[in-house]
Amino acid sequence: MANHLYLSLMPEALIASMLGPEDFGSYYSVGDAGTAQGQSAFFEVDPSFRDPAFPIDAALVRCVAHSDGRPKHTVYIAAYRVLERIPVSAIGKLFLATRDGRTLALGRAAALPSDEKGLHLYHELAPTRPEVVSTLGPKAFGELIVGEGGPFPALPAIVFAELRLGELGEDPENGAVGDLPYENIRHLRSVLAAVKKKSVATKIFERNGAAALPYRTIRNGFFVCKAKEVPAFYAFPKSEELKASHRDWWRSANL
Repeated sequence: MANHLYLSLMPEALIASMLGPEDFGSYYSVGDAGTAQGQSAFFEVDPSFRDPAFPIDAALVRCVAHSDGRPKHTVYIAAYRVLERIPVSAIGKLFLATRDGRTLALGRAAALPSDEKGLHLYHELAPTRPEVVSTLGPKAFGELIVGEGGPFPALPAIVFAELRLGELGEDPENGAVGDLPYENIRHLRSVLAAVKKKSVATKIFERNGAAALPYRTIRNGFFVCKAKEVPAFYAFPKSEELKASHRDWWRSANL
C-alpha cells in the first residue's frame, strides 16, 4: 500500500498517511468512531517532495500498517509554517470533505479567472483564517497578500476562496441578502460600504473567519498564491454540475 503526503488546511499541517484521498478525508472529518464531525480541506503533495525543514523520510518509516493489518491513518510531519515551504508545483489535487466525511476532488485549472471590478469577499484558509472584503480581484488580492502588490505586511504564501456576495456586491446597504448564510450581515454591509466608498483596497470582515466554510457560497474556486511563483487555481463546480454528478457530496455539504 503506497504512502501519501497531504497538506491539510484546517488546520495547516503536513501529514503522511497510508489512506487514499477519499478514505483520508473521511477519517480526517469523522475519525475512527464516526463521531467527530468537522470539515476538512487538504491537498495531495508530490510524494517525491522533500525539504530539510520536514523529517519526511523519518515519518514514512513510521507510516506502516498496524500488526492486525489496518493501515496507518496519520503521521504528523509538521504543523507550523508548512504551506510556505511547499512549492506550488508540488501541490496536486484539492480535496474538500464535508463534516460527515464525503470528499470532493478538484483538479488544478489551466488558468486563473480574470479579475473583475467591484466588491469581493475572500475566505482565507491557511496560514491565516480571516474573511476579507476587497475591491481587488483574486489575482491582484493574492499578489497583495504575498507582497507583490504594494506596501503590505506580506505572508509568504496563502490559500483562499472567493465567496458569493449576490446583491450585496452591487448595493451593500440595500441589496437583498437572499440565501447568503453569513453571520453578522449588518457588519458585512458596513464593511462593504466602507470599501466601496473609500480608497481602501481591503478591509477585514471577520478576524478569525467562520468556524466552517459554507461550500455553497463559493463563487469561483480556490487560489494558491506564493511570492515569485505562478499561482494555482482550483475551479469549484457550478451547483448544477454538483447536483448531477456529485449529488451525495452536495447534499451533505448543504446539511
